[in-house]
Amino acid sequence: MAGTFIIATFNVNSIRSRLPIVISWLERHRPDVLCMQETKVADEVFPAKEFEKVGYHVVFRGDKGKNGVAIASPEEPEDVAFGLDDGGPPDEDRLIRGVFSGIPVVNTYVPQGQKPESPMFPYKLGWFQRLRRLFQRHYSPTEPLLWCGDLNVAPEEIDVHNPKRLLGHVCFRPEVWEAFQEVKAWGFVDIFRKHHPGEGGQYTFFDYRVPRAVDRGLGWRVDHILATPPLAEKSQDCWIDLEPRLATKPSDHTPLVARFSID
Repeated sequence: MAGTFIIATFNVNSIRSRLPIVISWLERHRPDVLCMQETKVADEVFPAKEFEKVGYHVVFRGDKGKNGVAIASPEEPEDVAFGLDDGGPPDEDRLIRGVFSGIPVVNTYVPQGQKPESPMFPYKLGWFQRLRRLFQRHYSPTEPLLWCGDLNVAPEEIDVHNPKRLLGHVCFRPEVWEAFQEVKAWGFVDIFRKHHPGEGGQYTFFDYRVPRAVDRGLGWRVDHILATPPLAEKSQDCWIDLEPRLATKPSDHTPLVARFSID
């Protein structure tokens, strides 16, 4: 039976700190999949029962105080796997994938990179390369696939509020654009840009340190939902929900949501 499939991605910046916001958002919007990053909690104390109370299964992998990924869904997922599987550092707390209602989903929290001179910056660039190889091994661009998460890249000038000043940041510089584009070129469509071509001033991240950042439009678009062409063709809409960022004690990110038609 035909219907819709709604997926959202949200860097929660500590799931336990943001739990009321996340659970309330799930209850109001009831997405088919919610991908979360920076859960910052060890697996043994992940608040899974709170998700179960509102009708959601949740799969997760994380550690205390850093990184962490999770996916919540009303239906129990299939083929769940964690991390990069190429023999290098698996980074299981940065990647989780599975099949949800028949649709493969890969949720990633790409390393931020710290500073250009930091060892973490080339590690970030290499992480994109490793991710492309994972897609090549396990998926096909001719089949439905969703890739989403906090990718720590603002791909275009319109994806940051002040491109001249911010140029050179580890999330907004040519090496990162190229690394991201190489993964995207494997066979992905940026779903937000498909529905909002050339539209600036649309952001998913607003720095805590910037006073009234949301009101002033001082943000970055670093959270993304991408799909292979067969699924991108079925996308109906994609939008940023600013309400959670305006809540009491919010994450510095806010959800990005996409809706697809399904057969």
